[in-house]
Amino acid sequence: MACKQSSPRRGIPTQAVATRGFRVASDHGSRRFLASGAPLPVIFVGACTGPQSSLDPAGRAASSIADMFWVVLALSIVVWLAVIGVAIYAMRRNRDIASDHTGLWLILGGGVIIPTVVLSVLLVWSLGVMPTLREPSRPPALVVEISAERFWWRVRYRDANLVVDSANELRLPLGEPVEIILTSPDVIHSFWVPNLAGKMDAIPGRTTRLLLEPERVGRFRGQCAEFCGTSHAQMAFAVEVMPRAGFDRWIAAEARPAVPLAGAVLFETHGCGACHMIRGTAARGTAGPDLTHVGSRRTIAAAALPMREADLIRWIAHTEDVKPEVNMPSFAMLPRRDIEALATYLLALK
Repeated sequence: MACKQSSPRRGIPTQAVATRGFRVASDHGSRRFLASGAPLPVIFVGACTGPQSSLDPAGRAASSIADMFWVVLALSIVVWLAVIGVAIYAMRRNRDIASDHTGLWLILGGGVIIPTVVLSVLLVWSLGVMPTLREPSRPPALVVEISAERFWWRVRYRDANLVVDSANELRLPLGEPVEIILTSPDVIHSFWVPNLAGKMDAIPGRTTRLLLEPERVGRFRGQCAEFCGTSHAQMAFAVEVMPRAGFDRWIAAEARPAVPLAGAVLFETHGCGACHMIRGTAARGTAGPDLTHVGSRRTIAAAALPMREADLIRWIAHTEDVKPEVNMPSFAMLPRRDIEALATYLLALK
């Protein structure tokens, strides 16, 4: 289970969560909240809500997983209270009164019978719940093919009418099952949106499938949950659940080619088109993310940075400093005006 992450400490290469739409509580705010005398249970429960929490479900599968967690937690508390109660009783009782027969039954009952019954009930119940996580309420109308690559996500939407390429962002229609088809060309990754469903590995040479059925509009955060290299912690993605009408408008706009802009020539001159595609231009590269409408995305470099001009400039000039061992080279050798012009051009691709 994953609770809401706190801000990373300086010097530790953890995931930067400062993305537009993701709220991260400041240390100052946390201290004020603690000083207010809020009850500890409120603090603990409040820490497990937000855009990356299995305990704040916004999807059909995530709701089932959260229910399983709360049932297991409740039974664990009951067992813990029973064990503590027996221990207190044994400490206060006159030892001369207890017989070997009583002790034997306490050991067998508390150490064998009760755990066996509780665990058997949980096993049977969970085995009955697990198949429902893969069964949609109705046939999926949308298929999303996702290729997990170090250290980003190649995304392709497919339905009966169109095919749309994107990257590092996932948008889903509210209340409709969506089939996610996962692959990987390099190492094992794991696709995980805690608010919507459980984890599913992306394995080289194999195809795996995951069902997402969002039940609430909102913005969430997904993450690679399998260590895949130096920048594993910076391999995240933004997820937005939208009403069907809004999703239809978005995907129709996403399917259109880019609007012609002056920066396209500069993009090609510096060789960016060798790795990136911008539909409607001469840029036809497929090694890196499709950038046709990159300016409409909320984050840069798989949620490593927010989509802002200053951060785009930083990403272009100091790529390997932001994400070590990423395949994209740094372009700090370019004139500053060219880097700024490239950032302006990319922001305008909406």
